[in-house]
Amino acid sequence: MLLVRSLLGMPELRLRLVSGAEWLDRPVTRLYGTELPDPARYLSGGELVLSGLLWHRTAADCEQFVSSLASSGVAALAASSPDVGELPEALIEACQRHGVPLLEVPVDLSFAAITERVVLELAAERVGDAGAQLGRHRRLLTVVADGGGLSELVAVGAAELDAPCWVLSCTGHVVAGPELPEAAALVREFLLADRLPKVVRGVTLLPVSTRGGSRLTGWILVVAGDRARDDVAAELASLAGVERARVVQGREIENRAAGPLLREVFAGGDVGARVAAVGWDPDVPLRVVAASVSDGRPEQAVALVEEVLAAVTPTFLVAAVGAEVYALVPSGSWTEGVRSALRTLEPGLRSTRVLVGISSPVGHAGLRGAADEASHARRLGERRSGRTCVVAGEEIALHQLLLAGVPEELRRSLRRRLLGPVLDYDAEHGSDLVGTLRTFLDCSGSWTTAAARLHVHVNTLRYRVGRVEDLLGVDLSDFAERVDLYLALQAG
Repeated sequence: MLLVRSLLGMPELRLRLVSGAEWLDRPVTRLYGTELPDPARYLSGGELVLSGLLWHRTAADCEQFVSSLASSGVAALAASSPDVGELPEALIEACQRHGVPLLEVPVDLSFAAITERVVLELAAERVGDAGAQLGRHRRLLTVVADGGGLSELVAVGAAELDAPCWVLSCTGHVVAGPELPEAAALVREFLLADRLPKVVRGVTLLPVSTRGGSRLTGWILVVAGDRARDDVAAELASLAGVERARVVQGREIENRAAGPLLREVFAGGDVGARVAAVGWDPDVPLRVVAASVSDGRPEQAVALVEEVLAAVTPTFLVAAVGAEVYALVPSGSWTEGVRSALRTLEPGLRSTRVLVGISSPVGHAGLRGAADEASHARRLGERRSGRTCVVAGEEIALHQLLLAGVPEELRRSLRRRLLGPVLDYDAEHGSDLVGTLRTFLDCSGSWTTAAARLHVHVNTLRYRVGRVEDLLGVDLSDFAERVDLYLALQAG
């Protein structure tokens, strides 16, 4: 049996006991990584919880987090705080008070290394019985040990369980396994579930646990039938987590080039050599993606953008630049795929908004302008409804992109300067001369078309437009005057 004490005896992990020496004989049954402030709903007891303390702001946060672990019956908490260096004193006190053993993870040790070592230990423990059960577990372990990859692991798992298996991302993307038409519906069930595993629609949904703990960026193991208490299904989910950790590490390595490349883009430099250095053809057009997550940290937003892009294209680079996340992606027809992936994620967003702007395709010499276009397109999404919004540069008019780049305060000022007398008149008289003006300009100054759209006589329209001209001191037969007023209306 794997005990908390056993973890301290694994020299390669270098875990240090901070508090809870009296509770070291608790058995560890599974791993769970999380950065949620209250992860109780995702815990079932016996977990070694891994956390980088991204949720920590105040001492009260420690109390909430640890009490949720204690109420769920976890085995221990293994934590590291690379930003702070030492574990918060409030965390140590809360763990001692609630009876949760606290282990400190060295800052230079990845959670993936802990995950792989513990999962293999748990797997070896489960295969202690002889016979068919032993052979079944060994075959799964052999796939991981030999580097067979996720697809082979899922195929072997399906054969051992004698049931179809899939691994999904929370974007609805089938990461491994055959085609699954109901993938999006199953992701929704997973994101809304109070407890996991969950049996629904004739399948069992199991979380594929990795560092971070966010359902939005995690994977899901789907097994046909009721496998909620099946040890092999649980082991398959754990081993899939090992493969997931390898994918995350691979992305981190690939994305090391993203930050310097994007900084060069914003500096207006020649990025052709850098594009070639990451193995991309410098002659292939690229798109820039700009994204923001309303209440997420930059690293969480990066992980979310990575999962969304992984669902639609095999090649991309992602990095955080300030409060926004940017990505460089070879041009292709994947905009609708991004929209679909984000719609699938919406049940798990709750109050969070994810906004994405996508530039038109350009050569590497035009990437600076493309980055501005993507950022402006994303800002246009702020004025639209919904928890997710994707705006592509080629889908919006040039004047909208230009206005999106103007600060909100300046837009209001310009609107007031150009339309102030009409706005005041409408407010005082309860009229809608602004609406009349908007319709007239939308109809390109056609009297008959605008009158029909407003359901008024042409003479009535002429009177109203004349009133607008008098109030503003303009001549609406002048094209330049029309352009200024049209832009002022769009700025509101």
